[in-house]
Amino acid sequence: MANPAIYRPATGSIPTGPGVYTFRDPEDRVLYVGKAKNLRARLSNYFQAPEQLHPRTRQMVFAASQVRWTVVASEDEALNLEYTWIKRFSPRYNVVFRDDKSYPMLAVSQRERIPRAWVYRGQRRHGIRYFGPFPKVWAVRESLESLTRVFPVRTCSKGVFHRHELLGRPCLLGYIDKCSAPCIGRISEGDHRELVAGLCSVFAGHSRPIIKKLTSEMEEAAADLNFEKAASLRDDIEAIQAVTEKQAIVLPEDTDADVIGVSADELEAAVQIFNVRRGRIHGQRAWVVERSGDSEESLGALIHEFLLQYYGDEVERARETAEDTRASEGAQFCGDAGQPVPREVLVMDEPDDVDEIGEYLAGLRGGYVDVRVPQRGDKRALMDTVVRNAAESLHQHKLRRTGDLTARSAAIEALQESLEMPEPPLRIECTDISHLQGTDVVASLVVFEDGAPKKSDYRRYAIKEAAGGGHSDDVASIKEVVRRRFLRYTTGSTEVPEDGVVAGALASEDRRFAPSEGDANVDLADPAAVRRFAYSPQLFVVDGGAPQVNAAQEVLDELGISDVTVCGIAKRLEEVWLPGEEFPVILPRRSQGLYLIQNIRDEAHRVAITYQRSKRSGRLRQSALDAITGLGEKRKADLLRTFGSVARIKGASVEELTAAPGIGPTLAAQVYKGLHPVSDEDAILSDDEQTVRSPKK
Repeated sequence: MANPAIYRPATGSIPTGPGVYTFRDPEDRVLYVGKAKNLRARLSNYFQAPEQLHPRTRQMVFAASQVRWTVVASEDEALNLEYTWIKRFSPRYNVVFRDDKSYPMLAVSQRERIPRAWVYRGQRRHGIRYFGPFPKVWAVRESLESLTRVFPVRTCSKGVFHRHELLGRPCLLGYIDKCSAPCIGRISEGDHRELVAGLCSVFAGHSRPIIKKLTSEMEEAAADLNFEKAASLRDDIEAIQAVTEKQAIVLPEDTDADVIGVSADELEAAVQIFNVRRGRIHGQRAWVVERSGDSEESLGALIHEFLLQYYGDEVERARETAEDTRASEGAQFCGDAGQPVPREVLVMDEPDDVDEIGEYLAGLRGGYVDVRVPQRGDKRALMDTVVRNAAESLHQHKLRRTGDLTARSAAIEALQESLEMPEPPLRIECTDISHLQGTDVVASLVVFEDGAPKKSDYRRYAIKEAAGGGHSDDVASIKEVVRRRFLRYTTGSTEVPEDGVVAGALASEDRRFAPSEGDANVDLADPAAVRRFAYSPQLFVVDGGAPQVNAAQEVLDELGISDVTVCGIAKRLEEVWLPGEEFPVILPRRSQGLYLIQNIRDEAHRVAITYQRSKRSGRLRQSALDAITGLGEKRKADLLRTFGSVARIKGASVEELTAAPGIGPTLAAQVYKGLHPVSDEDAILSDDEQTVRSPKK
């Protein structure tokens, strides 16, 4: 039995959105399938003290050796995907689904003389067409209730139908037009079957022709001034549209497709594929592959290569185990007699030589294969979900590499060797500059110790010396950040030396970055916090090339710091630059050191862009009251509470302004003056003239 502490994922690595998770044993067999509105909060419950777990849950987590998850767009999608996977994998610990319980479905009888529709739970039977499952029973009841007004099909049981057939009068539903009353011959059997066919088409996702027909009839009724009929048809169209607003996780039952999404960076790419058979997600697979290293390689080329290899391997495997595949229950889900190549291959980006790859897949399938990029609708929404899972898979892959102590040690040793450092870089700091066309220039400083992030030492800076957003401004910003950071190391405080040689001292804008994971803010006046940040790194990384690296080294030389190695990483070719060197250091693409330095650079960029966006949004929220001297936050709140808006405050006289709590005559005059600036023309008038021309209420 495995110890849950061994395979427990880092809390910060688990997404906070809705999704489905699976616990698996060492043979990769699914032991348990569950859903969660918040994956992080839900999975954390499984890794608490064993004595606090339910005995069955404790047995499950010790039997498992890994946990995986799939993110989706909503809780309803998670519920549907959970149902599908429980039915497919039959996990031994999902006891609630092993006693004939199931989600509600819509059942439509096919073999009865007068077909009927009803809400159903249980095992599927021959001669009945099923739609669903639905996440909740009220969902299927509500959908059926809406559509019976458009398609008044029979919904009563056999006993009720025969009783009213003998009585010769319809039930209540027949009187209120929720049933076409075939029991008394109000509608023929053929016409009733047409209504049933229309109802089934809507639930199967083929509502477009019906909506088009009803829209045409509505327009004709409106043209004939029959507005009552037009309004009724409009309501019918809205009812159909409301029912057909399905989740992206469930498609029309004739859908037979593979949905392929990719998330990639310069070195690696994650490929995610969802196999949709008969409108349900039959399976999900993911790969993380290394890219070729060609800077010109496109996603289209990557997808082209994946399609060739994946479907070639699948067809070969299917041929080797053809008889077993046909006999297995899973083959029934695959459609087309277990054909490994579906009718549709939906990709996030068009592969290179799409006609060639289409012909190749058609040859494997023995029929036409549609390879395309979905543009809208349910398939596009499902594609977005697949791409999100690909990004999550790549992120988890990087976290696993970062969390691997052996890999981190190898990365630190590789950096020491490649940069010819006298000692291993156990503490690495990295800075990045972010701005929007020269405005709201900010910087981040992230810290990695022993190859792992140390978020308690993160810093954010508001740049004061640089503006304009040009190349030279980035250099100036780098200089300011390096000065402000290493003043702590040289002086042990944030004060500027009296000789004024060092400029840009750390000011009140420098605050520790408080990440969303819940780390608390730290008081910079706390000596312990200052001493902790005064610890010098062995390696200081800047986001940029030779100019930025040389600027950082210039500041360190100015401060007399010689025990810190400076390097920079350029985004275009992932080159590592050292100060004063004419050529960069080229690390192997599979180097753990290159991966670590890229991860640090990406984290610095994330912190910087987040801070820059918050500064920009805060600036956009400023009002005219912010520029008035002597007016604090409390007084502004009192004014807005009294008058309701800045416009009403501006329209008030000095006497009316004093009605607000805490606003005296002097402050009221100051507010009035701040909201009514004197123009150039008024500035040259005498006091009497200004009195005559003062604004009137």
